[in-house]
Amino acid sequence: MDTVRWIITTAPEIFLLLAIAIGTILGRQKIHGFSIGTTACILIVSVLIGQLGHFTLPPILRGFLFSLFVFTIGYRSGPEFFASLSVRTLAQVVLALVIGATGLVLVLLFAHLFKLDTGTAAGLTAGALTQSSVIGTASGALAQLGLPGDVLKQQEANIAAGYAVTYVLGYILTLLFVPFVAPRLMGIDLKAEAKKLEAELAGGVPAKADNLSYRKFQARAYRVSAAAGRTVEAIEVEIGHRTVVERVVRRGTDVAPHRDAMLEDGDDIVLTGPTAAILAAGPVIGEEVDADELLRSLPGNVIEILVENRKLHGRSIRDVAEIVGADARGVFLRALTRMGREVPLGPETRVYVGDVMTLVGSTGNIARATARVGHALNAGDRTDIAFLAAGIAIGLLAGLASFKIGAAALTLGGGGGALIAGLVCGWVRSRKPDMGAMPPAAQQTLSDLGLGGFIAAIGLGNGLAAWSAIQTYGLLLVGMGIVVTLVPLTVGTLVGYYALRMNPVVICGALAGAMTVDAAVTGACDAAESKTPVLGVAVPYAVGNVVLTVLGPIVVAATYSG
Repeated sequence: MDTVRWIITTAPEIFLLLAIAIGTILGRQKIHGFSIGTTACILIVSVLIGQLGHFTLPPILRGFLFSLFVFTIGYRSGPEFFASLSVRTLAQVVLALVIGATGLVLVLLFAHLFKLDTGTAAGLTAGALTQSSVIGTASGALAQLGLPGDVLKQQEANIAAGYAVTYVLGYILTLLFVPFVAPRLMGIDLKAEAKKLEAELAGGVPAKADNLSYRKFQARAYRVSAAAGRTVEAIEVEIGHRTVVERVVRRGTDVAPHRDAMLEDGDDIVLTGPTAAILAAGPVIGEEVDADELLRSLPGNVIEILVENRKLHGRSIRDVAEIVGADARGVFLRALTRMGREVPLGPETRVYVGDVMTLVGSTGNIARATARVGHALNAGDRTDIAFLAAGIAIGLLAGLASFKIGAAALTLGGGGGALIAGLVCGWVRSRKPDMGAMPPAAQQTLSDLGLGGFIAAIGLGNGLAAWSAIQTYGLLLVGMGIVVTLVPLTVGTLVGYYALRMNPVVICGALAGAMTVDAAVTGACDAAESKTPVLGVAVPYAVGNVVLTVLGPIVVAATYSG
């Protein structure tokens, strides 16, 4: 035991890394398809390890780790957050705000009724509303109050205790509420509503399995006979479905396939487009020919494009094609993903800033379309460390500003400042793709390491006091946590369905997004036997991340009595 205490004193970072490793491994384990997540497991493991002795970790380490996490969250949500400030997505924004405001009111009510200290109230907010970043912003706000060291340490321990007791419960309740309770409150059959929505997305035609007929793309070669004497444009219009004549070869020589180009008997052409349309093109053009050389030399490509053009935000795929106009010619959408989940495709499917389009077509055509949509995701991109470091530094500087509300100083703190900086930097990146690169894999690494390290530092540094606080408030926190989780979800469901008139399937996705519980989206998709709940996730997720994070300083200011 003396050896353990010596290691704790000499190199406490060893236990911090062990807590991250063990918590991450446990968080990935699934029981009957369910896992409680790495964040809660890291905190629980670190609190248990914290019982071994007194851990002293420098505050600068915690601050740096949390800043990395919250800046990355802001960077990832920035384009979606600013783009969401539009009429087309107003209902989803309102739903996220209603959930956050209802949760805040309940926490403040409980704090008043049960005389909760500021740390416990902040921990309740973070856990029951499943937003781990509240821990950091609340801790930052507490640090600005000039509290004695032992008092500040106890308040931070109470935050950890409140979070540890209520987070797992809030997470599980959200997972169950979204796919099972919300549809009952709305009085709908989620599977049936999902089928209706799929039909609407397909333009009123009942959706086929996975909408493959809409997505599948091919290129085939034909020899002109029936189409002789007609223009390229006339052929494309008659075949329809946005098919494109990509190449025209006349007596061994390439002819530019302009839309007004006249086809001659014996020309070989390459036609690209949806499979069903291409297969039916023979009678319009002529017989299909086995021309491997024609197809091999066609410069084709499959590229993932990050949607950044705000003019496209909330528009249907049909509208996007019209907005992009001639630059969309010869480009086909093979897949659309939102927060890592594939979205069901149809002409009426809505596109949001932050979505990733998988485009198929010739290299030149895709390049033109990309310039109108966003920028291509390149796996070889390196993180712009200078942009990242400068952005966090500016955010931390902004977080130092504060103003008084009664006896308390309301401040964003370092975490809130880093969040705002991340939002702005993410938005700047969307406007100027040549600066501030941070590939998705790097974003995920910084986010996971930053949050995991910060949570482990909180648990280790306050393990003994947190365990005592859990024993003091345990059952009371459980009851309050249930209410603070379920009531906002219930209010959000009813407001979304009856007041905002949102589609019930979209509401289920929006509830999961507003509570920032990714697994609840999967649960809704499984219950609906459809991917359509994903359609409601993006905007509430971006707004929820920001709104719930800033609740930390608000709760501190509202509950601190001096």
